Parts: sequence; structure tokens; C-alpha cells
Amino acid sequence: MNMQNKKMKKIALVLLLGLTMGCMGCGKGTASNHGVDDSYTENQQDPENGNAVEDDSDSMQDTEMEADTEPEEADIPEEVDEDLWVSQTLAEMTLEEKVCQMFMVTPETLTGYTTVTAAGSVTQQAMEQYPVGGMIYFSGNLLDEDQTRTMLQNTAAYARENHDIPIFLSVDEEGGRVARIGNNSGFSVEKVPPMREIGDSGDLAQAYGAGNTLGTYLSDLGFNLDYAPDADVVTNSSNTVIGDRSFGTDADCVSDMMLEVAAGLSDNGVIPCVKHFPGHGCTEGDTHQGLAYTNKTLEELESCELVPFQTAVDNDLPMIMVSHISVPSIVGDDTPSSLSHYMVTEVLREKMGYDGIVITDGMGMGAIADNYESGEAAVLAVQAGCDMLLVTNDFVVAYEAVLAAVSDGRIPESQIDASVERILRVKWSVR
Repeated sequence: MNMQNKKMKKIALVLLLGLTMGCMGCGKGTASNHGVDDSYTENQQDPENGNAVEDDSDSMQDTEMEADTEPEEADIPEEVDEDLWVSQTLAEMTLEEKVCQMFMVTPETLTGYTTVTAAGSVTQQAMEQYPVGGMIYFSGNLLDEDQTRTMLQNTAAYARENHDIPIFLSVDEEGGRVARIGNNSGFSVEKVPPMREIGDSGDLAQAYGAGNTLGTYLSDLGFNLDYAPDADVVTNSSNTVIGDRSFGTDADCVSDMMLEVAAGLSDNGVIPCVKHFPGHGCTEGDTHQGLAYTNKTLEELESCELVPFQTAVDNDLPMIMVSHISVPSIVGDDTPSSLSHYMVTEVLREKMGYDGIVITDGMGMGAIADNYESGEAAVLAVQAGCDMLLVTNDFVVAYEAVLAAVSDGRIPESQIDASVERILRVKWSVR
């Protein structure tokens, strides 16, 4: 009798297991038949006035197909913390991918088009070949709100195809006369006054409000990085390149106002980039056109112009832009600060204690382009200690020059790793 009971139990167990497996198979079959393709079409802008407009050279449309299916539970990745994500991502990257992350480029530089106002297959293919760390957009790229959102959304999606690393989508939006969107007739956004007007008010709430306004519309459009606030202290009355872009002539006022604008941006998910180290408000000349310089000593800069930047360091602001101004009384020659190991590494990194991202000002400016070859300047900037290079022309030349410098030992790969680690840590915040 016991043997019969055992046999019956085994038969029942087999039948129950078979029924269960059959139900599981039915469930999977239902799920796979439930997926529906969701397609969208991005219309390319019409070329006007002889300007080539990205996208497809063979088609006026770029169509993508996206499956509207829920991932199975087993496919959902485990939660990872910042340190783990950064270390794993860095370990998976090739040297070429790491060097690409160190470049902030225009979409024109990346694609070879004259004017880019859309992101489709050409952008996608270019980003597959060169997965750059970020894009900077100017007024000509930005036609209206819908066009800008679509372009940035597509670009962000293409970037994620490379190790799921976000891309910096950046713009110069200070308020006042430097506002690629605020001064663009294609956009209906609240205008932010010049920073000098806010500084003269002495009202920190106005400074935060300016940052909040900028951050609100930039985030809504899809930007995650703004080259603002300006931390320059105007100590040279004949200086015109900065002028009312600065909060004023008092270092403490500039420091306090700068922090509030940065907070307003950050509260909206937009990374602030403080500029222009070591201070463009004391200079003669304009680095856009050629050499600009100050004859102040380091001690003199520390007493005024460097005060806001030390404040940025002490408050762990994520990115500082180093300018191309020359400081001959400090380094002994006309080397731009962006190419100076002493200014970037010994002063900003070691003396002031900064461990965020150091990015150059535009490498196409006259102070660099008139005096250095693109590849040479890129190598010098990395050797100086810069983590990212803002390149508006000759990107491939600069990229290949940095790769060559790593290969022949002029730049240690450990330095590349340190820069990319800083970049990834900041990108974690917009991941």
C-alpha cells in the first residue's frame, strides 16, 4: 500500500509540473504577441541660403523604429552606485573611447556639415565612430523649441548607445548679451538681464532667480550643461570682453552672486560651468581675437580675481573653464593659461584643491588658433592638466594628436583615466 501511495504521489507531481510549465509557456507567448512597434519620423530641415543642414544625404527623412515592450524582470539591471558605475564603465572603455570623452565639439565639427539643425543617421554614425563627451550648440543650431528638443533628444539617445554614457549637451546662456536662446527670436523664454545689473542690486535672491530661470528653460529644451555663471571680477576699466557679463568689481560680491546662479541652474538639473579662470576681468585684449594678458602676480590674483574661483572650489562646483589669457608675471612667458601646467595643475588643482572637470575655453579662438596647430594645442592642453577640450574646428586632428601623444608616452594613460573618471562622475548626476 505504501508503494502504491508513493507511485500515485509521483504521478500527481509530474502532472502538476507539466501543467505549470504549460501555463508558463502560454504566458510567454502572450507577452511576445503583445509588443507593438512604435515608430516616429524626424523631418529634416530644408537647406536654405546654401547651408547644408544635417541629416541624411540620400533622404529627406530619418525614420527610427522602436519596440513598445516591457522588459522581463530578469533584464532589469541591478541598482549600482556612483563608484561602481564609474569604475565599471571606465574599465570597459577603449583608449579611443576615453580620449573621445575628453572632447566637447560642435555638431558641425563632428558631422562635417555647414550648419546642423537636426540629429539623425549622420549624427548617429559620427557618434558611433567618435563617441565624444559633449556637444556645444550656437544660435545657428537653434531654430525653435520643438526643433531643439527633438535634436537634443536624438543626440542624447545616440550617445547612450556607447556604454550607456550620457552626453553633455551644452550652450552659452549667461543672460544679458550672451544668450543663444534668450536673444533668439525663435524662442519665447523669460529674458535674464546682464549679471552686472543683478550684482549692482546686491540682491542674492535675484541671482538665484536668474539661475533658476535659465535652468528651467534649458532643462525643458534638453540641455544639461551651461557655460555660466561668469566669475570674472572686473578690475580693469578698459576691459570690454567681459564688461556687464560680470557681477561687478568686488570679489566677494561676485563670489556670492556666482554661487546663487550656480545653485539655480543645479536645482533644475543643469550643470554650471564657472568661467574664466584665472580671471578675464583684469586683462588687456580679447582672447577671441588674439592674445589677452595681465601683468598681475599670483599674489595679486589671489587677493581678488581668484577669490570667486576659490569659492567655486570650496563649494565643489563641478566644472571650471580655464581661459587662454597669458600671465607672464607668473609663468615667465606668453603661454595661455589653458596650456600652462603651472596654472592648471600647480595652481588650480594643487594649490587651490580643485578636483572637478577643467575644460578649456574654445580652442578655435585667436589666442590659440593664431599661435598653435590644432593637434599641438590639444596635446599641450591635456599635458597642462585639462580634462576636456572645447574644440570648434579640426576635431579629428586634435583627437588623433592626443592619441598619438598617449601612444608615444608624452601623455600617460593614467592621466587620461583620471580625466575620464572626473567626467563620468559629473555625468552620473545627469544619468
